[in-house]
Amino acid sequence: MLQAGILGLPNVGKSTLFNALTKTRKAEAANYPFCTIDPNVGVVQVPDTRLEPLAKLVNTSSLIPAAIEMVDIAGLVAGASKGEGLGNKFLANVREVDALVHVVRCFEDEDIIHNMGRVDPVADAEIIMTELILADADSVNSQHQKTQKKARGNDKDAATSVALLERLIPHLDEGKPANLLPMDEEEKERLKTFHLLSSKPMLYACNLKEDEIADPTSNARFVAFQEWAASQQDAACCAISAKMEEELSELADDEALEYLEAMGVQDSGVTSLIQGTYELLGLASFLTAGEMEARAWTFRKGMTAPQCAGVIHTDFEKKFIKAEVVSYDDLIATGSMSAARDAGKLRLEGKEYVFADGDVVLFKCNA
Repeated sequence: MLQAGILGLPNVGKSTLFNALTKTRKAEAANYPFCTIDPNVGVVQVPDTRLEPLAKLVNTSSLIPAAIEMVDIAGLVAGASKGEGLGNKFLANVREVDALVHVVRCFEDEDIIHNMGRVDPVADAEIIMTELILADADSVNSQHQKTQKKARGNDKDAATSVALLERLIPHLDEGKPANLLPMDEEEKERLKTFHLLSSKPMLYACNLKEDEIADPTSNARFVAFQEWAASQQDAACCAISAKMEEELSELADDEALEYLEAMGVQDSGVTSLIQGTYELLGLASFLTAGEMEARAWTFRKGMTAPQCAGVIHTDFEKKFIKAEVVSYDDLIATGSMSAARDAGKLRLEGKEYVFADGDVVLFKCNA
């Protein structure tokens, strides 16, 4: 399962958010730096409004959404690349995840100390990005030296890597993240092999007060941060209230709905955060529905029908014959699989078919 790491400075709401997302109390949330040291890992369900209508269509009460893993990484401080705070331990945890959810604090609260002595989400984000870039600069220089030796031995692939590394060195030295280097598609794929921290896809989660979620633009810091985030390639931005989500996680469903209505919102922002993280990881969902369950299955975008069959069971990929596929919208519009077939909306797809998000499928495999 792919992992997204939740990171940020101390006391920005990371562990509170993690606890709410995973409906657990794995991560200690306290008013001092480094209350989280070892990374906590939890499974987060991906909200999917398609499952309930699909379940009604096939008359089942069992709904199983897709899921991703979230990792609560200890708070970072300036100088982490040189060993300050948890230093290399923090950076190693960042290196192991596939995408980053960077929590920045946009709220004032005299009772919650800020590690830098003031609330400035742009400055906070730049501190963390600087540490990632400094760590990458060391890594790129080391990789450059090792790869040069291979290139001198007429290794063409190594020579191509050296050329990209030599472009990255001055770029990182200017304090720019790796993902902002102009690259063609082939270079972007090669960049992944360098495992650089500042090349990971990132979603910024702006933590607001509960009474600001109904209108996030009422928070001037959030508005300023949105403008800054727009300048960062591969970086999305959303507004959340970790405190609200934590309170919601302790309520029954009907009580949670009443609470949200009283606050004038449908969601604390966490649904958008989870769905945004799912997208960030390059994931999508195909659906299955029967008497036993309506279920969302996670697949990487670009996967073919046999590969998606293998998500359910490895034998299905080996013994794949065909897939009966209909889009969710077409299935709901026609009302049943048989009606979708009669309307010409149900298709038989072979081994070359690339799955799309929302495909409802029945796999046909050899016994």
